[in-house]
Amino acid sequence: MNKRAREWVSVGITWVQDVIYVALGILLTLACAVLLLHGGVNLVGALGRDLDLQVIVQLLDRILLAMMIVELLYTVKVSFRDHLLVPEPFLLVALIAAIRRILVITAEFGAQAPSGDEQFRHVMSELGLLTVLILVLVGSVVILRRRDSAEAPR
Repeated sequence: MNKRAREWVSVGITWVQDVIYVALGILLTLACAVLLLHGGVNLVGALGRDLDLQVIVQLLDRILLAMMIVELLYTVKVSFRDHLLVPEPFLLVALIAAIRRILVITAEFGAQAPSGDEQFRHVMSELGLLTVLILVLVGSVVILRRRDSAEAPR
């Protein structure tokens, strides 16, 4: 394949990539809007009756999911603009997902009637692993930011 043909193929692939990024951006934006709208409707509906822990946990769950979608949308934007894949938004999505899981576990466990020691140990083990994961993810974000600030032109 000659150089001109390679450039033409490269331009074509870049164009297809941009179209896909635009489609992903639109879908993520719509998904986030629907998620927030649905959460708002549920909250307004719950205000008419007693607010219980389950409604608040569902709202927090939707808000955190929306934050994850926004981080993915940021990744799509950067990828579209710079044709570069950056790791920090993925780390933030994982961090939000771990926090979201901790909220769900604690809410579910707190709402249940006391059960055996086995379930308690299982929940505590999962919370411990999630805590370690969160510390590793936060450490990774800090390292990336320090590296980026050290590499920045002065």
